[in-house]
Amino acid sequence: MTTDQKYMLRCLELAKNGLGNTYSNPMVGSVIVHNNKIIGEGFHHKAGEPHAEVNAVHSVMDKDLLKESTIYVNLEPCAHFGKTPPCSLLIKEMKIPRVVIGCTDTFSKVAGKGIEILREAGAEVTVGVLEQESRELNKRFFTYHEKKRPYIILKWAQTMDGFIDIDRSSSGFGQPTWITNEVAKKLVHKWRSEEQAILVGTNTAIKDNPSLTVREWTGKNPVRILLDREGKVPETHHLLDDKVETIVFTGKNKLGMDKTRFIAPDYNKDLIPQVLSHLYEQSLQSVIIEGGREVLQSFIDANLWDEVRMFVGDKWFKSGVKAPCFNAEPCAQERVGNSQLYFYRNLKA
Repeated sequence: MTTDQKYMLRCLELAKNGLGNTYSNPMVGSVIVHNNKIIGEGFHHKAGEPHAEVNAVHSVMDKDLLKESTIYVNLEPCAHFGKTPPCSLLIKEMKIPRVVIGCTDTFSKVAGKGIEILREAGAEVTVGVLEQESRELNKRFFTYHEKKRPYIILKWAQTMDGFIDIDRSSSGFGQPTWITNEVAKKLVHKWRSEEQAILVGTNTAIKDNPSLTVREWTGKNPVRILLDREGKVPETHHLLDDKVETIVFTGKNKLGMDKTRFIAPDYNKDLIPQVLSHLYEQSLQSVIIEGGREVLQSFIDANLWDEVRMFVGDKWFKSGVKAPCFNAEPCAQERVGNSQLYFYRNLKA
């Protein structure tokens, strides 16, 4: 590992502290090094608050050392005035002579402009140190800006024999049937706190009556998305309790509430692209699909998914609702209580 890679790795470690809190901004960490010693570091905490480079500069006790230092940052310093001034101008003002960047920012208001400002100011700029890792960290941000849609995570649990549920068509089988465990449940709630939206369909909403909130973890609740074409979900169900920001796609005319909006899509056209387009317009960079087989399979069939997180529990149902079908090899796995958790990435999305 080179010296630049070592300090960039520290930037990535710092940046991860902002996971789930920086939307709509990316996660960014910054380190300032003088004579092979870290003299300042920081990360972006929350949108609207100072960026990582600003926090790193402010943490340096002796500002005179900045003129002899290198600043590391996992994403190209911004070049536009948003809620905060451009970081590239701050680096220029502080006369930091060398800047090492993980990857360029493809957001149209930056897109190389920050690098240009720094080079025109006479700074030595190195780009592409741990580039793949830097892009992976901000996969949601890059997917949103480059593909004009949220980063899509499909999540489900299935039995050893490939079922996600028993047959609950009978009125006597109305309660969810647990496949995993409490450890997995807490992990799922942690995931919810890290993403901006969560989506289910009519059947899951009616049969499971989920809240889709963060209860087993700390953090912000994701925006709840419900696909309910015929308006079948009872108003007494959790998803319509108006306690959390909720978007309902339905063909039934309904009056909006304080935190709940009803959207009428064109059901003569494919629904999923319309949903994703609306989420993009609402600046939602990521969504977890926790629906039943029909909803999950529809995203798979449309090749509109980036990641699958699949639990395989130690139970056998022998019959019931089959798990979704998709063609991919797991890229990672880990043990979670009585379950094996498999991760998949869509290389063709």
